[in-house]
Amino acid sequence: MTTRTKEDVLQKARDYDVKFIRLQFTDIFGAFKNIAVTVEELSRALDGRVMFDSSVIEGFVENRESDIYLQPDPTTFVIFPWRPRDGAVARLICDVRASRDQAYSACSRTVLKNVLQRAEQLGLSFQVGAQIEFFLFHTDAQGKPTVITHDQAGYCDLTPVDLGENARRDMVLTLQEMGFDVSSSHHEVAPGQHEIFLKENDALLTADNIATFKFVVRTIAQRHGLHASFMPRPLAAHNGSGMHLHQFLWRNGENAFYHPADPRQLSDLAYCFIAGLIEHAGALTAIANPLVNSYKRLAPSDLAPVLAAWSEENRATMLRVPAMREEGTRLILRSPDPAANPYLTLAVSLAAGLDGIERNLAPPEPLPENGPNLRLLMQKTGLPRHLSAALAALSGDGEIRRVLGGHITTRYLTAKENEWERYQSRVHQWELDEYLTNF
Repeated sequence: MTTRTKEDVLQKARDYDVKFIRLQFTDIFGAFKNIAVTVEELSRALDGRVMFDSSVIEGFVENRESDIYLQPDPTTFVIFPWRPRDGAVARLICDVRASRDQAYSACSRTVLKNVLQRAEQLGLSFQVGAQIEFFLFHTDAQGKPTVITHDQAGYCDLTPVDLGENARRDMVLTLQEMGFDVSSSHHEVAPGQHEIFLKENDALLTADNIATFKFVVRTIAQRHGLHASFMPRPLAAHNGSGMHLHQFLWRNGENAFYHPADPRQLSDLAYCFIAGLIEHAGALTAIANPLVNSYKRLAPSDLAPVLAAWSEENRATMLRVPAMREEGTRLILRSPDPAANPYLTLAVSLAAGLDGIERNLAPPEPLPENGPNLRLLMQKTGLPRHLSAALAALSGDGEIRRVLGGHITTRYLTAKENEWERYQSRVHQWELDEYLTNF
């Protein structure tokens, strides 16, 4: 039975002897947060009466902070499988509200809901699947993460080379027990790197699942004595980790990206959607690649998505259209990394595509598999090369700023500009190795 009402949640809590409920929510920067309440407080919590300080959402503490409220979504009720069944622990994902009747302007989940409503007004529904990559590292004697990988395996290797197979299996089984539809899992290219593919679902559920996924993976890794890292590129000598988003658009139960008469079997709507994503690529990158380290992954290579372009074969493009057609027609947004806020990333990518549809934009020609010189292309159509350039693109993109709202945009830009300045003010080991002897 799907949990849909307050009464459903209260009954399930009784049936499964739940003692604690974690009210989970995501801050502007994508960090999963929670407030735990006892089962005796659950009814009050479901009425949206749990109050806290807005600084936990915004990442700042200032005199202007206000009281805000958590409004749990009953459909997200799930019991943590790894906790004892006697006195079980469950969770609810929450929207953040300024009052019982007003959404809070810095609630990422509400931003995504608003864009999904915009799509619905056009008769469209948005579904997304996610290929999420991460590393498993050893921890030191104090339990702190190291950069020593758990194995030296490569792409799709098996045990005994893939030493993370048991941990990855437990992650998948736990996710499935929590209701996730896991498409596949395997060892990735770099040592200690893994991928789990979450099958497409409604975009809001996918965003909830991505946020939950990172929490579950790190929890299960810890139980195996490991640290799971979603840092975009923790190892300089190896590929970074991406979060490829498989995007589907549906209208009246049919795939709106598919058109059998087109030479590529893509609809006019698909071309407009592609054009919108490319039009807003810079601002989208500021959200989908939020860390200084994100741009160490977006560096020229055969696999890194570094171009604001699209292709059916070329892996250097931010967008790829795989060969599958009819109901399987999709656009894969390859540039995001797993450090991104999933709600804001899905919101701005959908908004960019809808802007392309509403303005009837036309995309550039797709790049062939073996396109011109990559570095030359990057000068013309490259994604931002560092965080500061991406933030400048976001500052100048009125449509994406409007979607995010003034509150989130201002707070996000302020925090990320400060992050960039902190990075710029540090002297890094590379500089010492390169310059200290000769200058």
